Amino acid sequence: MDEFPVPDQWQLQEQLWIGACAHALQRRWRTVDPDELEAVAAALARDPVLRALSPTEATVQWLRPIGSDPVRH
Repeated sequence: MDEFPVPDQWQLQEQLWIGACAHALQRRWRTVDPDELEAVAAALARDPVLRALSPTEATVQWLRPIGSDPVRH
């Protein structure tokens, strides 16, 4: 039986951040494949300026040039 490595605290935080960011992106783009949104979120996580923000705020900042409200209530 193969053992899976236990993620360290930083990896776990990064995974949670990416998941939350992908969810925020999905609220804006409901028809985009979730795997694609996760890939975009992972790319955003590599940007130190965006990574310092909350996932939702990073999404808002990243979408700002598009000129639309990324979170619809």
